[in-house]
Amino acid sequence: MASPPPQPPSTPHYSTLPSLFPLTGGCVCRKIRYTILAAPLAVNCCHCRWCQRETGASFALNAILEAQHVRHAPSPAAQPILSTIPSVSGAGQTLARCLDCGVVMWSNYAFHGPLTRIVRVGTLDEPDALRPDAHIFTESKQPWVELSGERAFVGYYDVEKVWRRESLERLEVLKPEVERWRRETGGKKMDALGG
Repeated sequence: MASPPPQPPSTPHYSTLPSLFPLTGGCVCRKIRYTILAAPLAVNCCHCRWCQRETGASFALNAILEAQHVRHAPSPAAQPILSTIPSVSGAGQTLARCLDCGVVMWSNYAFHGPLTRIVRVGTLDEPDALRPDAHIFTESKQPWVELSGERAFVGYYDVEKVWRRESLERLEVLKPEVERWRRETGGKKMDALGG
């Protein structure tokens, strides 16, 4: 008889560990590197079919940050290529991937455009540093994925009820910039420039 899997140690939430940041990450071939300078607004484990297809995995682990807190290491020879793909909303999302190894490191969704980055946690050098705050779109999770004791939502959630106070305050600061971006772009769908 197999023994039960070991339980993960109880670790403090990433937002309570200022010394954790900056965190570094990049693509598999290491030509593109980036640094996360602050705690994410939230970390979601998404089980939607779109994320499953995009990642080739059972879910995507995404850290949501203001773009200003994600610094791409300057290297003219190693700029990510940007491509736009469809999304569930119909507005699309822009992916930033390495031209050589093809790994997607982050994306921009239409709701905040280029002002937020959705960083793929698996591309961090220490991906275990960012445990998910919530599991979303669990209606389409793989049946063998168990979420006992995890915060889980059938679809998306009400940010006002789920995000930490500090994250909501940071989002409020970002709102005027998002509104300005929307006015300037006319509310268009995402294009390959993230705007």
